[in-house]
Amino acid sequence: MAAIFRQLCLLVLTEACYDEFFIKFNFLHVPCLKAAISKSLGLGIVAGSLLVKVPQILKILAAKSAEGISITGTILELTAIIANFSYNFINGYPFSAYGDSAFLLIQTSIIGALVYHYGGSTTKAVGFIVTVTSLVGILCSGMVSLNVLWTLQAANIAIVFAGKMVQAVANYTNGSTGQLSAITVTLLFLGSMARIFTSIQETGDQVIIITYCVATVANGIIMAQLLYYWNVPSKKAKKE
Repeated sequence: MAAIFRQLCLLVLTEACYDEFFIKFNFLHVPCLKAAISKSLGLGIVAGSLLVKVPQILKILAAKSAEGISITGTILELTAIIANFSYNFINGYPFSAYGDSAFLLIQTSIIGALVYHYGGSTTKAVGFIVTVTSLVGILCSGMVSLNVLWTLQAANIAIVFAGKMVQAVANYTNGSTGQLSAITVTLLFLGSMARIFTSIQETGDQVIIITYCVATVANGIIMAQLLYYWNVPSKKAKKE
């Protein structure tokens, strides 16, 4: 039992911090507390990301419509996720620091494909998935230099904000948030905010930290619109 407890603790603690907490009983060791909180939060975000966009996907499937979801915004968001995942993967950062990107990548790709499918082009939907898969494979293969990946990650700061603002403009133009899921939007906002802390603790990479700061602001704007337009039908729906 003691061995199992130790192994579980080592999922979020280093050997040194385990000794501080459970050998020396120094539970107020600040560096270890911060590291433990960061690792636990990071793993929690990764676990949560398994389902974060599932409500959005289910909402589209139930409505058989992707109305209100900007394909341009989705592509920009996906571009940012791919760059972030590849940069972290090649740098060898802890999976708890970026694992959510892997699951967001899969789910956002599905949403993009559904937008094309319900927009009347299943061929484009299939091509979209093939393109995304190929791009991820190339960037994570080691064929692309770290300098190029750093540049892509730095570009994320603008891409993340632009992608969300395209969606924000679409919401404003429609006078509604359409098929946007409140659960997904809220989770993305909380997740990006938590990632600021985990990125500081686990990577110390300034470009990643700034990216998540911008993402938090952008996700906050979308969430504010969701609240403002709550249960408001789109202008198109009103005309019909």
